Amino acid sequence: MLIFLDVETTGLETGDKIVSIGLVVVDAETTKEYSALVNEGKKIPPKASSIHHITNEMIKDKGLLQESEAYMFLESFNQTGVCLVGHNINFDLKMLYANVGFEWQGEMVDTLRVSKHLLNDSEEFSLQFLRYDLKLYRDEKELIVAHDALGDAKVVKSLYAYLLSLASHEELQRLSFVNVLLQKFEFGKYAGRYIEEISILDPSYLHWMLNNIIDLDEDLRYSIEYYLK
Repeated sequence: MLIFLDVETTGLETGDKIVSIGLVVVDAETTKEYSALVNEGKKIPPKASSIHHITNEMIKDKGLLQESEAYMFLESFNQTGVCLVGHNINFDLKMLYANVGFEWQGEMVDTLRVSKHLLNDSEEFSLQFLRYDLKLYRDEKELIVAHDALGDAKVVKSLYAYLLSLASHEELQRLSFVNVLLQKFEFGKYAGRYIEEISILDPSYLHWMLNNIIDLDEDLRYSIEYYLK
């Protein structure tokens, strides 16, 4: 069984709350979808609403995440032999753990990290960029809205299928746990510059990043440490 997952939240920090969950479940020849708006007791700031278009009015009378059919399904199939697939799956799992103490026990594929391994010539690796860059939208049978939990789970499913044409499922699983050696910065004052170049010109900046950015991307940390050696 494959479960394609996406969650939308009030923000990106551990203290933030999930406001929406979407699942696309593929089991043999059967495909099922689950989605829910939930209210975990934290207001949605305007910045978050501007991304996923979920407002406080929309979740005002909604129940808790654990009461949703989508979460209960995920919990009931939290077992070996089931593979959870997500784009930056560690973020989804971090939020599920922070919100309800959920810890995934099955297999995993992170389409974000796998894309960085197999599509390393891509300009960007966000889900929506890859959706259009790889022309995944051509196979969409319905309108999919970006940053809608169920919609994004559907795009993850399409991206997984594309990646599966490049490597086996087992290889996608393996690559999900292998650090990516990044070449360029994607943000900050050196955005677009080679990390190796900055390690020579301004190593103190890289050391500052390592010592002061607590939630520094795992692959970026790995790459900075590699080039500083």
